[in-house]
Amino acid sequence: MAEPACPQKSPYVRDLAPGDYWWCACGLSKKQPFCDGSHKGGEFTPLKFTVAKAEKTALCGCKKTKTPPFCDGTHKSV
Repeated sequence: MAEPACPQKSPYVRDLAPGDYWWCACGLSKKQPFCDGSHKGGEFTPLKFTVAKAEKTALCGCKKTKTPPFCDGTHKSV
């Protein structure tokens, strides 16, 4: 299996409104941390996640988290 690109070695901290979002799993999106379709034709697919209430969220930027799409601190060892 291919490795995803690592767009940044820190989380993307965002204030998210309630709704559905698509997290970029390939690391190629120009709209990080969200999918822009750059994965098409490759092994990766975006991960859909839902935010129930408005909240500040840390989304993985290194694409190596064990808890996608959320940052688990793995970037500290990348």
